[in-house]
Amino acid sequence: MHLRAEALILAVRQHGEHGSIVRALTAEDGLQAGYVRGGRSRRIRPILQPANLVLGEWRARTEEQLAGLTVELITSRAPLFAEPLPAAALEWVTALTATALPEAQPYPRLYGSLDGVIGAIEAAPAARGWAVALARFELLVLAELGYGMELDVLPDVLRTGGEAGWRDILAALKVTGEALEADILTDRRTDTLAARARLVERLKRAVA
Repeated sequence: MHLRAEALILAVRQHGEHGSIVRALTAEDGLQAGYVRGGRSRRIRPILQPANLVLGEWRARTEEQLAGLTVELITSRAPLFAEPLPAAALEWVTALTATALPEAQPYPRLYGSLDGVIGAIEAAPAARGWAVALARFELLVLAELGYGMELDVLPDVLRTGGEAGWRDILAALKVTGEALEADILTDRRTDTLAARARLVERLKRAVA
């Protein structure tokens, strides 16, 4: 197995004394896991920040073996983690993607949407500029995994698009959050749900 592709870092787990197991999303080959030798080093650790865009190269002798992974940084999102709201949003969308998607199955629409959400968080001066995009990303995750929702239960901001006030945005996040918890983030995904709860609470405090 040999794969070389641009990828969005989703999750990083320490492995052994020096290495890291990384899960990243590619456009054409879906979610890919790999072992990064020296992933905890001062040089490589900043590259493995969730939401970073990297050029990854995965190599394994068989399809069943965990691939070795090397990474080159393309775009760093590290500065966004200095701000509480963007940090919470990035933590949530990357954790959701890493938890929900099966490995090695292509989801090009989700890759494009996730890249767009991250870009919106990066570009918008305030959370209102990206919160709707985040709710729509959640809706797309549900649809791509076979849990599409009936249009008549969706708030207008999710059905028709366009700008929305905070009441509409929070209503949309409530609907998608309940569906994610019921259909995808079941009892063993409590850590992922906690990341979402932190984000929603920070959004509510920001507009209170």
